[in-house]
Amino acid sequence: MKAKVSIIMGSTSDLPVMEKAAKVLNDFKIPFEINALSAHRTPEEVEKFAKNAKENGIQAIIAGAGMAAHLPGVIAAMTSIPVIGVPINASLDGMDALLSIAQMPPGIPVATVGINGAMNAGILAAQILAVGDEDLQEAIIEFKEGLKEKIVKANEELSTVKYDYKTN
Repeated sequence: MKAKVSIIMGSTSDLPVMEKAAKVLNDFKIPFEINALSAHRTPEEVEKFAKNAKENGIQAIIAGAGMAAHLPGVIAAMTSIPVIGVPINASLDGMDALLSIAQMPPGIPVATVGINGAMNAGILAAQILAVGDEDLQEAIIEFKEGLKEKIVKANEELSTVKYDYKTN
């Protein structure tokens, strides 16, 4: 099946973070591709990717980058497809990447998740695709219900934890 989401990372060293987006897309049975492209080291390849993404069937792009983190914005400047930026904690606790991705000029939006937040990027990409896919919409609703159930169960378990004032 042809990829609907493209996961792009600035370097293969970003894979431990970005594979969380891949796992989410796999769980939702959304076909994706994953590649390393650098806005600074392979700018021609980034341009070729961004300008051809739509005709290649891509409906959402997840772009992760650390440090200066120009990759998501460069891609967003060259495509009409929604771009979700994942700031990678490579330096300065990831704040440099977060600000580089979030502070885009008017007209070039990049949806930005938290530092190392590739899981949320995968969920957001699924939600974007679900706008036109009732089955995927239902799967996301079930996923979110599961999150609620985990918290309810955790609180039930926590209610059994008591402070033992006799031994302390």
